[in-house]
Amino acid sequence: MDVRTWLAALPPLESSHLPPFDPANAPDDPAQLHRRWIADAAGRGLPAPHAVTLATAADRDVSARTVMLRDLSGGHWVFATDAASPKARQMARNPRAALTSFWPALGRQVRVTGAVRDLGEDAGARDFLARHPGSRAAVLTGEQSAPLDSLETYDRAYAEARDAVEKHPGRVPATWRCYAIAATTVEFWAARPSGGQIRLRYTLEQTWQRGLVWP
Repeated sequence: MDVRTWLAALPPLESSHLPPFDPANAPDDPAQLHRRWIADAAGRGLPAPHAVTLATAADRDVSARTVMLRDLSGGHWVFATDAASPKARQMARNPRAALTSFWPALGRQVRVTGAVRDLGEDAGARDFLARHPGSRAAVLTGEQSAPLDSLETYDRAYAEARDAVEKHPGRVPATWRCYAIAATTVEFWAARPSGGQIRLRYTLEQTWQRGLVWP
């Protein structure tokens, strides 16, 4: 079987078990609806329901990766990374970003776009110290995206970082940051149990305006 045929034969969304979505009852604030959908995914026991795909771009380079949503309030979608990371360098050159949530088991997707800004050292420190020791050690291990000669080198560096976290639990790397996307557009997509799709778009025009768009 060739790849094209194999991909076409893979199972699609299981529409008969999808939750309903009535856009007429959607709240005025898209963040509230996004939180509700994350809660629905968590209630179904889906792993990492707060995982989002973050897209950044600078010049001709476009990158996407999965990060965890750290906060969702006040019109801001917040995630964290090192200020020296490739995505942070891209955001410094082009302070706009997009993120996507996708829960296949629910047939739901959320797309967010807007301007992004660094929330500063204090927010970064609070985020870092709220993480479990293994996560903090991972942050402190090596230089993100730099070449690595072997997994043995990584394992040694991670063990040293884990030891450092245990010995100095209050230490925070100076470059750890939280970034906030101030959303200007938020779109909610849902597959319908009866067939077809729904796409609801929120657009910020001093206040949030919402309406259906063709899927």
